[in-house]
Amino acid sequence: MKSEKFATATICHLFPHKCGSKFFTFHFSLLLFSFSFLASYAQCPTENKAFKAGESLTYDLYFNWKFVWVKCGAAYYTMKSTTYKGQPALRNDLLFTSNKRCDAVFTMRDTLISYITPQLVPLYFRKGSLEGKHYTVDEVWYTYPKGKSHVKQHFLNRHGEWSEHHHESDDCNYDMLSILSLARNWNITPSPLRGRVGERVSLQGKIGERVFFPMATGKKVERQTLVFRGKKDWKANDGKKYHCLVFSLLDYEETQKDKELLRFYVTDDPRHLPIRIDFYLRFGTAKAFLAKSTGINN
Repeated sequence: MKSEKFATATICHLFPHKCGSKFFTFHFSLLLFSFSFLASYAQCPTENKAFKAGESLTYDLYFNWKFVWVKCGAAYYTMKSTTYKGQPALRNDLLFTSNKRCDAVFTMRDTLISYITPQLVPLYFRKGSLEGKHYTVDEVWYTYPKGKSHVKQHFLNRHGEWSEHHHESDDCNYDMLSILSLARNWNITPSPLRGRVGERVSLQGKIGERVFFPMATGKKVERQTLVFRGKKDWKANDGKKYHCLVFSLLDYEETQKDKELLRFYVTDDPRHLPIRIDFYLRFGTAKAFLAKSTGINN
């Protein structure tokens, strides 16, 4: 896959007809690892200025049921400092859970885990999804032999059957959580987009501007498309009003039709804090509103 422009999008796992779920729901011996770790990531590292370990975000989830908005659960996102195979790393966790009211109709327990380097290079990703009576697992390991990005993928389907897949490219590959961490470090400025995904990317800030990025699941890697929609003020469930950048993630198979899968709002500041996400599902619309945040950068 050739480098184009890369950007964010997360949580495509919330769209069953494209990401394999039914409801909405975001890797060496020590010495050898140390040297290859630093030498082989030449194209991927990005300086992190948006967040720090200890960040915790809570969202209220709502679903439009027969023209009535019903609170259906919560989502919890955390960022922790840890190690991965003996090296410093950051761990992202994202949990989606339905409440008792919605459990009576449809149970959802989605758990996403991502390990990245302090420079935001993907190492490992896992998504365990219990939705209704079905449990699936997406698992991804990242390695970087000879300057290439190699992705090893495992997928457990609803019948309990495992499948294995592989993908290799010259550019970095990302998953639902690692792409979120990367994208929160992009700039919206009236300057040209710069080069490869490993650089600190700047968007021109033009309404309708499109960016692209490769997204890995347990089964495949797809090129996703993101569209900048402009800026808007929004009052979140934490009672605060935010000035936000607005983006849309388009349907992978219907990009030319501009069919939206989700629209999301991030703060127009260096943190790019996700404030609101609208999900356009086959059977209705869902929304996630920021309700609480702790440990964020000032």
